[in-house]
Amino acid sequence: MKKVFDSAEKALDGLLFDGMTVMAGGFGLCGIPENLIAALHKAGTRDMTVISNNCGVDGFGLGVLLDAKQIKKMVSSYVGENKEFERQYLTGELELEFNPQGTLAERIRAGGAGIPGFYTKTGVGTLIAEGKEHKDFGGETYIMETGLTADLSIVKAWKGDTEGNLIFRKTARNFNPMMATAGRITVAEVEELVKPGELDPDHIHTPGIFVQRIVEGTFEKRIEQRTVRMAGEKA
Repeated sequence: MKKVFDSAEKALDGLLFDGMTVMAGGFGLCGIPENLIAALHKAGTRDMTVISNNCGVDGFGLGVLLDAKQIKKMVSSYVGENKEFERQYLTGELELEFNPQGTLAERIRAGGAGIPGFYTKTGVGTLIAEGKEHKDFGGETYIMETGLTADLSIVKAWKGDTEGNLIFRKTARNFNPMMATAGRITVAEVEELVKPGELDPDHIHTPGIFVQRIVEGTFEKRIEQRTVRMAGEKA
């Protein structure tokens, strides 16, 4: 099966529909599938449920889809960098399913592993636990969380080969690898695309069996919070 496409738009062709669920990799603005997000925006797909740690920032990343009112619901952990997110949520335009960050990561990992639910102590006794099944293990109370899957996972890797094997770099490993396993279809964009055999097998994080389509992209790699110190100031 041909996996390599020459543009993000072509890589998503035939996969999109209104009301679909999309997993989008990355952490903050690090390791986000910039080109595939732009292609989603261009396609005009609407009423999407998006599963992602956060929703980008105003005017960049997933924030572009939010600005265009293409997202109906977010399943997220952190949303504090986006004022449009705040506005839409407070006015009832956007649904939000909030998750502790570790719980979100495990829900995605569980979905990719075919695990429908699991128990965790995180959130017991808080609003997170309301309406969820409680169970005691060893004298401690746990709540049940469900695994997450998606119609489409879009991920961004540092390097990949034409068979879909992927290597992620540093912080981009937080959500991308597990999301690649949890989508019915996974489309990856990479900074560098190489031939099979050029990647050290010991360095591959996501085997190509999880990736159906791949595209080589160009990236802005915007910094979310730039922190600098004055010349001569001690660190």
